[in-house]
Amino acid sequence: MDHPPEVVALLEKFPVLRKAFETGVESHDGREEKLLSFVLSHPDIDNLRGSPTKILSAIDEFSASQDFLISIGGHKAAVLSRLIAEEKPQTAVELGGYLGYSAILFADAMRRSNPAQQLRVFSLELSAEFSAIARQLIELAGLSDIVTVVTGPAEESLRKLHAQGTLTSLDFLFLDHGEELYPADFKVCEGLGLFHKGTVIAADNVVRPGAPEYRNLVRSHSRLQSTGVKGLIQPGDFEDEIEISRVIA
Repeated sequence: MDHPPEVVALLEKFPVLRKAFETGVESHDGREEKLLSFVLSHPDIDNLRGSPTKILSAIDEFSASQDFLISIGGHKAAVLSRLIAEEKPQTAVELGGYLGYSAILFADAMRRSNPAQQLRVFSLELSAEFSAIARQLIELAGLSDIVTVVTGPAEESLRKLHAQGTLTSLDFLFLDHGEELYPADFKVCEGLGLFHKGTVIAADNVVRPGAPEYRNLVRSHSRLQSTGVKGLIQPGDFEDEIEISRVIA
């Protein structure tokens, strides 16, 4: 397959991206199981155990050297860690948990910034297969007491958690599933009364591949202040933005 010169240069620098460029496939092809094997058989496994930072580094290592993963990656992780440290949420929900990368990141950052509080992260993931991998990595990180992985469609899981009384309010919401679902699932959270003054909503991939309907929604919303923050998709350093919105009323 012939590529433009800029793509050829990119693939020479990041050969792990070649399959994604040539097939268009970025997940659901066995790479997720390979990641789990990579981590569990890692030569530094004893030091990874109980260390969220080292486990995230191992996932990034796999994504850079073995097979590209659609996890948030190192640059966006730093952006979101700073946000958690500033906002100090006690209850966080993510829609689109994938393999547990961001759940591990959030739980670790929350524990660092709020060590004395009762902390909860609900990681909602559609795929039972990916949920199972995420649970193993979260347990390896020593964060199973904070993170609950919930399997199923996001809207269904949100309504079920609310009906059970398990989730009545949230401090931090991360949207990272299908961009076309962002507006509807935002409205589900709003309709359930989960937002309060001070709730922070972060939405990934609003530029690449893009979430224009969601951006229009939050930027015109009377209860929100919303802005985009630069975040790189890695490996490859593709420019993207995370839309960060705060409930102000």
